[in-house]
Amino acid sequence: MKIIFFGTPLFAVPSLERLINHPEFEVLAVVTQPDKRRGRGSQLTPSPVKLKALEHQIPVWQPKRVKKHTDTLLSLQQAAADAFVVVAYGQILSLEILQMPRLGCINGHGSILPQYRGAAPIQWCLYNGETETGITTMLMDVGMDTGPMLLKQSLPIGLLDNAVDLAQRLSSLTADLLVETLIKLNNRDIQPIPQDDTQATYAPLIKPENYQLDWSRSALALHHQVRGFFPNCGSLFREKDLKISATVPIGVELPPEYQELAQQWPRLSQLSGKPGEIVQIVKRFGPIVQTGEGLLLLQEVKLAGKRAQSGWDFANGTRIACGEILG
Repeated sequence: MKIIFFGTPLFAVPSLERLINHPEFEVLAVVTQPDKRRGRGSQLTPSPVKLKALEHQIPVWQPKRVKKHTDTLLSLQQAAADAFVVVAYGQILSLEILQMPRLGCINGHGSILPQYRGAAPIQWCLYNGETETGITTMLMDVGMDTGPMLLKQSLPIGLLDNAVDLAQRLSSLTADLLVETLIKLNNRDIQPIPQDDTQATYAPLIKPENYQLDWSRSALALHHQVRGFFPNCGSLFREKDLKISATVPIGVELPPEYQELAQQWPRLSQLSGKPGEIVQIVKRFGPIVQTGEGLLLLQEVKLAGKRAQSGWDFANGTRIACGEILG
């Protein structure tokens, strides 16, 4: 099968690599976003998908707007591909492009559709405290993740999984499911299933205000926010920005490595303070913060201008004291 692959971030790389190495497929070309300026030197940096394509000497096309770029549209048409495979590309495809390949455009989406349609399904499912997510492959149409579904595979979410952890697991799952989908679609072994729009939920682009922690919310809600929008959530500490990249909610069932902390719950549960107040420093773990409901351990933080460090190192280095207020 002749494939043209559309994708940009690291999440899409396992899918591209799997298609390149699979004997059933020939990747004719890769379409990815233009190089972006990054870092202190503002150097032009290629996308992870572009780097992988060049590693395998596959042609790379980088139109600024693919549906308006005449040369790319002509190249896509002339390629006569059996399928376009799309994984986190970052641009909307026009009806003209969707109708080009024989089998259509197949997308690997990071949720169990029709839930979490949109740009950031992994982040918002964590924010909402879901305990399960997965991958859906679908035939793309002109809507936002509204096309008929092909295959689904679910995946459990751990209490301490963050967006990067979950994306890594889902990217590997996407690669597996896309291969199965393409082969079955080519053999006519799949019946596309329309989505139930009445069950749809949405995962919009993340905005800067989504990163700000409101300590009047519950400990569990704040924990979900921190891991969902990892590593960018933050608050103020002594009038300086403090990024909080990992937390542990106290008083819920915890993994084995936190059993020592869990055993202190009867004593910790007696503490109280204002939302955002440091109410205890637990040896080897770090500061415990009072929230609107429950207590939250700061497991990993980063002060402005400093490197990320454990909550315990942060407590020692700043000589933080009980009674200090975050926010």
